Amino acid sequence: MNVKVFYRDGVKSLLLVAAIMLLQSCGFLKSKFGKGGKEESGIQNGEITATARKGFKQTTPAGMVVIPSGSFVMGQADEDIASSMNNMNRRVTISSFFMDDTEITNNEYRQFVNALLVDSVSVLGEEEIMAKYYPDTTVWKKDFAYSNGDPFVEYYYQHPGFDTYPVVGVSWVAATYFSKWRTNLLHDFQNKEGQFNSTGFRLPTEAEWEWAARGGRAVAKYPWGNPYTMNAKGCFLANFKPQRGNYDADGYPYTGPANAYNPNDFGLYNMAGNVAEWTSDAYTDNATAIVWDMNPQYNDPNEPRKVVKGGSWKDIAYYLQTGTRTYEFETETRAFIGFRCVMDNVNDRGGARARR
Repeated sequence: MNVKVFYRDGVKSLLLVAAIMLLQSCGFLKSKFGKGGKEESGIQNGEITATARKGFKQTTPAGMVVIPSGSFVMGQADEDIASSMNNMNRRVTISSFFMDDTEITNNEYRQFVNALLVDSVSVLGEEEIMAKYYPDTTVWKKDFAYSNGDPFVEYYYQHPGFDTYPVVGVSWVAATYFSKWRTNLLHDFQNKEGQFNSTGFRLPTEAEWEWAARGGRAVAKYPWGNPYTMNAKGCFLANFKPQRGNYDADGYPYTGPANAYNPNDFGLYNMAGNVAEWTSDAYTDNATAIVWDMNPQYNDPNEPRKVVKGGSWKDIAYYLQTGTRTYEFETETRAFIGFRCVMDNVNDRGGARARR
């Protein structure tokens, strides 16, 4: 064999290998000649072939249930006795999301406050934490004139006997901050485990809340359906103010456990009564006329009034209706307002037709 030919062919082979290695090091030809790394390339043979990245699967967060996407007629589900005309009927569509099956309880909220007092004192200061985020226990006395609320002022938030009762005395500002803290808590864990981050926790929009409260019942007056607040056995179906002030008739004179009574068809407890709930929406009388019909939300940071839904233990049945809306100022705290969180469901964005 000619030595010169062998030498020339060998040099060409070495140059070819070197060229390939150079192209690979610059980010080219990885898919054609191998993966070139842990993550599979989304470019093959000069074309984009990227598909879904592997390793992410959104699981249902602890304490939450899946609320499917759907369309419904939002607004007053019965006669507008107060003639408020602030929730006229219109059809809207809601994407799927996760929702806490109960209102946030005293013990759940306590995890947040304790974490702030340990980790955030140097940033927020203890005075701000106690003033803005610690539940205002004095609401039990100041919300009701000439009422003996002193025992609840001392015991309701701190005593273990009320651990599973809904937290109250929490402003819209505090509920929003809780949602951000809960998001950071989950993301910190996922980052340490090398997982993709889930979407964050937040307050539900008014439309999401109303869709969830109806439990898939298109024109439900209450979360359990129509038209009464009692079942066939004469038992009340929620914690509110029955008759003419017989608070004890439904089983609880004040609040009850967050999982009291039967859940609605989506598996949600106390979407009517017990405590009313903050939503993320700012309040305006003409929201129906100005918000979009796909995932509607009225967001106005300059509007201090926020929409409250669901009615509470101290309200008459009118406020328990799924379509009734009221408001409270975002910095106010009440003995009858709590909240629950939601999270976007990015794994199931299809509607009923897509799921068939």
